[in-house]
Amino acid sequence: MKYSRLFGKTSKSNPSDSKFISHVNLIKGGFIAESVAGRYFFLPLGWRVHEKIKAIIKDEMDRAGAQEMITPTLHPLELWRETNRTNTTGFELMTVTDRRGAEFALGGTAEEMIVDVVRKFSISYKDLPFNIYQFSKKFRDELRARGGLLRVREFVMKDAYSFDRDEEAFKEEYARMARTYTRIFERCGIKTHIVAADNGYIGGDYSHEFIAEHSEGESTFFVTDESAESASKNNGYCAHEDVAEFTYEPINPDVMIEPFEIVELPEWVHTVADQVKHYQKDSRYFLKNVVYTTREGDLVVVTIRGDLEVHKTRLERLLNLVGQIEPATAEDLAAIGTQPGYVHAWGHEFVEPRQAKTEERTCRVLYVADNSLKTVRNIIGGQKEATTDSINVNYGRDFTHEIEGDVALPQDGFLAPDGQHRLIEKRGIEVGNIFQLGYHYTKLMKKATYTDNDGLGKPFYMGCYGIGLGRTLAAIVETCHDENGIIWPEEVAPFRVHLISLRGGEERAEHLYQALQEQGIDVLWDERDISPGAKFADADLIGCPFRLVVSKRTGEQIEFKRRTEADARLIDESELFREILM
Repeated sequence: MKYSRLFGKTSKSNPSDSKFISHVNLIKGGFIAESVAGRYFFLPLGWRVHEKIKAIIKDEMDRAGAQEMITPTLHPLELWRETNRTNTTGFELMTVTDRRGAEFALGGTAEEMIVDVVRKFSISYKDLPFNIYQFSKKFRDELRARGGLLRVREFVMKDAYSFDRDEEAFKEEYARMARTYTRIFERCGIKTHIVAADNGYIGGDYSHEFIAEHSEGESTFFVTDESAESASKNNGYCAHEDVAEFTYEPINPDVMIEPFEIVELPEWVHTVADQVKHYQKDSRYFLKNVVYTTREGDLVVVTIRGDLEVHKTRLERLLNLVGQIEPATAEDLAAIGTQPGYVHAWGHEFVEPRQAKTEERTCRVLYVADNSLKTVRNIIGGQKEATTDSINVNYGRDFTHEIEGDVALPQDGFLAPDGQHRLIEKRGIEVGNIFQLGYHYTKLMKKATYTDNDGLGKPFYMGCYGIGLGRTLAAIVETCHDENGIIWPEEVAPFRVHLISLRGGEERAEHLYQALQEQGIDVLWDERDISPGAKFADADLIGCPFRLVVSKRTGEQIEFKRRTEADARLIDESELFREILM
């Protein structure tokens, strides 16, 4: 490709709202262009990288025995209703209605569609196991698109789905996919952690994310101090904040339990921070209540130690309400006769009429106790009024909640489950995930069964496996760059060679351009009549693995430089192909 003919050249303009180097470099390098928020054009350079990533994924998936297919983009909405996922996806489902009045979802994920096509066939135990996958557009009406390709509303995903007889057979496929994903990301030049994670709206009991460590990444995960080194090799403790386990340390186990009291309190004391200032005690000695509302109209009052924050995903999982709770508003609190800063840890009931979202039930106040309440004696708080508060509150003596669990956000330095080591917090970019689905979909969807050797129909045992191609591309740039631009790993680079001709080197460059292509080496030739400095800057920004410069000064030799190296050197043409192909 001659650079003068390339559509989408480098630019000096920066995305104004991005802190991610991938967003900046991909825009400036001419790889992508924004359409509207969360949706991007892949320009020719960007699409070449995208398709090379796709080729790696396809090669490894085929090698693992998976079979490629494709599903329609529009999913009949009745399939999503069959699994009750029309309102529990974790993102806003986008829907359309055709001229016949038929309703469809724009596919955000494809579990229902894949199960639907599989159940159209008569499958016996002799046909199992099998794994089918596709590369398809996904649509998610994300609340906040950000970071260029890292969080978008439309993207290409490789999603795969395995079908087995039982859990034992599935475990083999799950391990095979983990190995396959590791090879995929290694070939893409990304070092990943395999992180135990929550299944969320996908369903099933366990999953793992493949996360590229990055200080600005959206995913938070934890390793333990004794396994930090081994975790990077994926053989130590490594868990997402959604599922990371920890042990609460006792705060004051030796103090005597004091009688419950109501005490006077200045009117300016409203928050835990105010209480800390007033009582001159650390926030862990206080109790606070955090309130949520469910889609059914219930209120959930979470009682937790004052130094901790509620982790919404953990709370949803404890209540079996994944994707169905939101922070309560002042209006919600008014319905139980209170307001922000005055929520009680016990005793609230609905005092105003409240419309339930289904006629079959009435709204309730659900109380949830975080297990941290059991670690501290003589807590302050729990029954705050305008000028009074409660002290010497003890969970188990003064109140208990029917629902208990660990719903706190894990923190760096928390004690690990073994009671000896500490959690270390890390951040990163999720580039892939693998899920155990079990019977989640095949028991919800009718006739999703195979015929076993006893002649009976039994539900398939499933897994699913996803990689976002655009996000993977962005993660490569986030982890492979310097101050001058992108440093593409060789297997995904848009071109292997960036050839630059300067004055007096045009004829020599034409010869090299043809010779490289004849050897099957893809090459970008910058033959423009602009300054050498501008050409070199563009080459560094675009980031191809090898830069070749020919000019009157180089004579019969070639200035050769790897993108990963600081200095160039002169070589003969006889050495060139050995250097590039070695």
